[in-house]
Amino acid sequence: MNFQEGEILYIDKPYRFTSFDVVNKIRYTLCRTLKVRKLKVGHAGTLDPMATGVMIVCTGKSTKRIEEFQYQTKEYVATLCLGATTPSYDLEKEIDAYYPTDHITRELVEETLQQFRGTIEQIPPSFSAIKVGGVRAYEMARKGKDIELKPKTLVIDEIELQDYALPYITIRVVCSKGTYIRALARDIGQALQSGAHLTALKRTRVGDVTLDKCLALDEFPQWLAQQEIAQPQTEENQTK
Repeated sequence: MNFQEGEILYIDKPYRFTSFDVVNKIRYTLCRTLKVRKLKVGHAGTLDPMATGVMIVCTGKSTKRIEEFQYQTKEYVATLCLGATTPSYDLEKEIDAYYPTDHITRELVEETLQQFRGTIEQIPPSFSAIKVGGVRAYEMARKGKDIELKPKTLVIDEIELQDYALPYITIRVVCSKGTYIRALARDIGQALQSGAHLTALKRTRVGDVTLDKCLALDEFPQWLAQQEIAQPQTEENQTK
């Protein structure tokens, strides 16, 4: 394997790790193994700290393919808690309001989910990496500032109910780039005339890359030690 020329890694992102945490750990491990000071490493498609699952990490010249991977269809399995909301739409923030759920049935949930199939408009969460005036939205949100984000057009190819056990429901979603599952949870809660927030989120597929093809992050050093790795040939290569 030649990580400087370019390799593509499939990683199962752990809970509470940021996407940058994953990239930094892989870069650190690779630099130590290759005995280089710098190595280009990037990821295709950010996952929230509370989310787990498929993350594509590119090294060297393969980082040029990041945009290609970002545009591929993604699949998620998400668990929502109905009847309560949080400012971040997930467990990052505490519950800020409660809503009725007595009127909600399995049939109502299944019927409501179909409203979100196809091309829809979605307002991104305030707690997101979208830049507003050059500043990340989440930075302003965490300071209590009001943020007005514009709706984005996206496509949900498939959405289905997998489990129903009020106040929790589990759904599977196949969607386009730019879909915020946290925001989808918010909108589903509103469509049910209640509230909702995410309690678990797993990305199970990006394009043809499924979770079973991914390597656990804590297994990466051991896996790397078993690979046949091309070493840098010159000192000039080491400093690039």
